[in-house]
Amino acid sequence: MTKTLRTVIIPAAGKGTRLMPLTRVTAKELLPVFDQVAISFAMQEAVAAGAERIIVVVSPTKTAIRDFLAEDDSYNIHGSQTSAPVAVAGKSRNAVDVEFVIQETANGLGDALLCCKGKTLPGPFGVILPDDVIFGAHCLSEMAADYRGGQMVAAMQVTEEEASQYGVFHIKSVPSGRCVPVTGMVEKPALGSAPSTLAAVGRYILEPMIFDVLANTPAGAGGEVQLTDAIAIAAKALPLVAFRFSGDRYDCGNHDGLLAASFARQAIVAAQQQSARHQVSSWITAAVRQGAQETSGQGMLVHQAR
Repeated sequence: MTKTLRTVIIPAAGKGTRLMPLTRVTAKELLPVFDQVAISFAMQEAVAAGAERIIVVVSPTKTAIRDFLAEDDSYNIHGSQTSAPVAVAGKSRNAVDVEFVIQETANGLGDALLCCKGKTLPGPFGVILPDDVIFGAHCLSEMAADYRGGQMVAAMQVTEEEASQYGVFHIKSVPSGRCVPVTGMVEKPALGSAPSTLAAVGRYILEPMIFDVLANTPAGAGGEVQLTDAIAIAAKALPLVAFRFSGDRYDCGNHDGLLAASFARQAIVAAQQQSARHQVSSWITAAVRQGAQETSGQGMLVHQAR
């Protein structure tokens, strides 16, 4: 049973077409979700899952993501051309290693992962798609706690109408609990032809053998190498499980999803601030009460002395 994942891959090479014109000059991963940028949530989730190494896949033009993360002393930044970390004053000894890998051409999520072959630490690794922001319990940590080997993909229920927008699972047997045994996936099935309404979300735990499968996976939807196709092929040799996570997911790859995530994050921050105010107020009240009691006790001692 895996409790932590030593390596987490964050693919961030996409062009952000659905968010144009916002993404003409700004990487979609650096767009704000109220008080933080989108990729920050992915980085925090990777660290919470126990990552010792985070591999961020970017296009040659998306240097701003590296520049942004280099300012955070939680990370030791490595480039694709050098193994020397970027020097940042006050860097923590416990900083997580972050390596940037270049995807030269946009050839699909499967190709983005294939660029990381030979760079992951031993054992299964996690994948976080930063477009999919999930609030609540860290999804990848929940998955790691229930992981028993093979391949695991985060999943959520969608409507029949929505199913054509997702990778949808072939359910193997009646699900019990959060882990649902499945036999494969269909990427964006035609309307009315989806094998179920259980859809894949951008969190994965994969075995290293997926790299060899990806290397031999032909181009699929959109003429690109699709990770879902490789997972379906690997499912012939490895168990495949869909994991029903507990958090709330927002698709920050489109305008409506980005706005909805910002409102949700605003509500979370407001609740945290309100809780903090209550806690401070309680501390002050307790301190004043204790001070009053001590003053009263001292007064009684003086009166008795007289």
